[in-house]
Amino acid sequence: MLIYFRHDIGRIARAWIASLVDRSGLDLDARLGWLIILGTMPIVVLGLLFKDAIESSFRNLYITATVLIVFALVLALADHFGRKSRRVEQINWMHGFLFGLAQAMALVPGVSRSGGTITAGLFMGYTRIAAARYSFLLAVPAVLASGFYQLIKTWGKDGPVEFGPTALATLVAFIVGYGVIVVFLKLVATRNYLPFVYYRIALGLTVLGLLNFGLIDPL
Repeated sequence: MLIYFRHDIGRIARAWIASLVDRSGLDLDARLGWLIILGTMPIVVLGLLFKDAIESSFRNLYITATVLIVFALVLALADHFGRKSRRVEQINWMHGFLFGLAQAMALVPGVSRSGGTITAGLFMGYTRIAAARYSFLLAVPAVLASGFYQLIKTWGKDGPVEFGPTALATLVAFIVGYGVIVVFLKLVATRNYLPFVYYRIALGLTVLGLLNFGLIDPL
């Protein structure tokens, strides 16, 4: 994600830093920088407030499977009824905050972070591409903060980390993540979100079936 959007991230970061000095007005990139900060606050605040519940009671596969199905249907409704006319340049402060609240819903297992923000964007009338691109940009600080938090939390607890397996896992994650973003943005430029809706419903029903037959433990 950082590599694919490196030009956007660099441009937004430079404009945001410049806006700290020059208060005469905000151009689009500087405004996006402030909007991303605003949109990151809900997931940070709610994540800290509900940390114990997120790491315990929310980690129930019945909840996860149900949420997968419910939010698949919500995405389908947003994709069908959304006006799909607004562009990234039209994001205002209220929409930026609502994008942030949607991202915070991903604290509940089963709510896709990108799926939640894209769904919110579609309901607010943004195009599929605009909602998807802003969703990925908004993810950058949240994903980085989450990664650092987990690193600090587990540092030294499980013994030394081997460089080889860690490097290989990082490389694989990078290749897969980059490919997913490229393919995803190309798909949403020409097609709707129904394949993702069907996937989430099928996955949710599969998990519920395995739970009901006792093949997996809900916790």
